[in-house]
Amino acid sequence: MMMKEKLRLIWVFLAPLTLQGQDNVAPLTAIPQIAVIGRGEVKVSPDRVTIQVSVQTRAATAAAAAAENATKQQSVMSALHALGFTADQLSTINYNVYPEQRFDPGKEPVIVGYNVTNTILVDVRKLNQVGPAIDAALSHGANMITSLQFYASSTETARRVAITSAIEKARADAEAAARAAGGSLGSLLEIIVGAYNPPPPRPLMMARAIAGGIAQAETPISPGEETLSVEVSTRWRFNPSR
Repeated sequence: MMMKEKLRLIWVFLAPLTLQGQDNVAPLTAIPQIAVIGRGEVKVSPDRVTIQVSVQTRAATAAAAAAENATKQQSVMSALHALGFTADQLSTINYNVYPEQRFDPGKEPVIVGYNVTNTILVDVRKLNQVGPAIDAALSHGANMITSLQFYASSTETARRVAITSAIEKARADAEAAARAAGGSLGSLLEIIVGAYNPPPPRPLMMARAIAGGIAQAETPISPGEETLSVEVSTRWRFNPSR
């Protein structure tokens, strides 16, 4: 019982001191600030290409269609290897077998043949190989080029240039806002670089087939340019005029 009384007395004597100490603390003063978002953009030239090359065959049976398809696709792969493409640059991404049916009124569907499609993805690491790769594939059995996409393999340097540009624009906007408000721009308080997403592959959709014979001229390919962008959020101290 005596211990409880002592604890009560200690609390009674300490409480006023604690409250008095809180009264002596000066209130925090908000710092005038200017918040600005800057966006930087840089043009990037793609240096890589992915091509989807397909061989489509048709026969009376699925086995016959598959056998013919395998022979033609192997010829395509050999032609691409001859151009210098390695095994890790060639990968199968789709293989499809489906029946072709005839529909007559009032009758059950009749299977009249089978179609087989085998698609490989070609990773082209030199732009001057794009045209020869397409022509070699089409002249050795491929009959569809279903997709062609350009992309940049390295964008780190361009990303840093875009960040620099974004900060410079943010500072210029902040200075303009400070002058308009009748003051001046102070020191940088915070900067946040937004999440970076590299430019997505730029597709050039194609659907080309050769009905016998070899292409007379190399397929022209133009990569163009892609835009890489970065946003930064900044906060600056604002110095009001006296």
